[in-house]
Formats: sequence, C-alpha cells, structure tokens
Amino acid sequence: MESVSRVYGGGSGMVRALDNVSITLNRRTFTAVMGPSGSGKSTFLHCAAGLDTPTSGRVWLGDKELSRLGETALTKLRRQRVGFVFQAYNLLPSLSVLDNITLPLRLAGSRPDQAWLSEVVGRVGLAGRLDHLPSQLSGGQQQRVAIARALVTRPEVVLADEPTGALDSRTGRQVLELLRDLVDSMGQTVLMVTHDPVSASYAHQVVFLADGRLAGSLESPTPKTVAERMTRLGEW
Repeated sequence: MESVSRVYGGGSGMVRALDNVSITLNRRTFTAVMGPSGSGKSTFLHCAAGLDTPTSGRVWLGDKELSRLGETALTKLRRQRVGFVFQAYNLLPSLSVLDNITLPLRLAGSRPDQAWLSEVVGRVGLAGRLDHLPSQLSGGQQQRVAIARALVTRPEVVLADEPTGALDSRTGRQVLELLRDLVDSMGQTVLMVTHDPVSASYAHQVVFLADGRLAGSLESPTPKTVAERMTRLGEW
C-alpha cells in the first residue's frame, strides 16, 4: 500500500476510514492487524484485497496494481490470486466438503490439480471428511474447509477476517496453528485481522491501526506484549 486513504460520505458526515497508510508486507509472512473498533482494520483488509477501492493512493499485489483494474479484472484476480477466510465460514450447505473446497475452481472453469488438492486436504486434516455436508462437521472442521477452499487456487496471499471469532479457544488455537504452519512449511502469505492478543501472537508481526492511521508494529509478538501495546494505542 502506498499513501492509501479511504473516505466515506462527505461534508459533516465524512468518515476517513484510512488516512495515508503506506506499508509493505513480504511474501511468506504471517501478519496480524489490530486496533480498536473503528480503527480501520476491515477497510485495510478490503483495500488490500481489492474488495474496496481507495479514495487516493495505490495498492499492489505482487507486480499488479489493483487500483488501476476494472471490476471484471479485479474479480478475476481475486479468484486466482487471493484466498479469503472469514469468521462466518460461508460454506454452501447443500454441497459436500469436496465440492465446497473446489468451488472457486469450478466458478473459474478450471479443474483441480489432484496432487495439490490432496496436499491441501491433508494439511487441513479433512482427508476422511470429503463426502460430508457442512452440517455434519464441527465449527473448527468447517473453518478448515474454508481454509482449504482459500488455498485450492494456490493464491499469493490468504486474507483472514477474525477467522477464530466463532470458535472456542481450543479449536481456535488449532486453526491458528494451522495458519502459521501454512506460512512456515508451505511458504504461504497470510494477512489476518483480529481483536484478540492471543490470536495475534501466532503471527510473525502485528501491525496496529488507530483512527485509520498506522500506529506502529510489533515483531515476534506474545499475548502480553500485544495487550500492552493495545492499551497504549490512545497515546500513539
């Protein structure tokens, strides 16, 4: 991101959700984004993903500048180069686990690479569940399906928005360990928005936002150091 601002509305009702944000996130890293409610976390994620267009500034994914692309080109790029994981698993209830995982490929008119599909399914621990429906799975297993679906297109980056928000602490920890393993062992790149210091501690670095602006970062975070930094964001 280079000098990215995002403004909603105008006049007295204008909201500056992002204010001149510049940041580079490296490949094969796990980055968490934190900040108070209303700090711009979701807008940051949406602009990074090409889901929202900055009012000013530029956004790149690799060598591609997203802010120059039309909606059709953006849709194609997101489908091929970005994976999404949300708090709500967004699985189609009438489709099997396998069909939910491969849905992005079917929408793009592509066939799955069977070797890659098998590796992804094995990584997320769903090899014995491919013919199940989402209703037959636990919440943690459904989130694993969502992660596999995000990975099946071999994306350059996986964007996760509160991916453990609907899970109990033990299951959430397993999902976070999986995301970290995808980065460390498979070379994936993950950008995650979270409000939880424990979740953020699984990342390589935490980026803090306050009032739509960058408010520092933290390398090799622990739950304690993240929580301490969050309590001081009002002083930034």
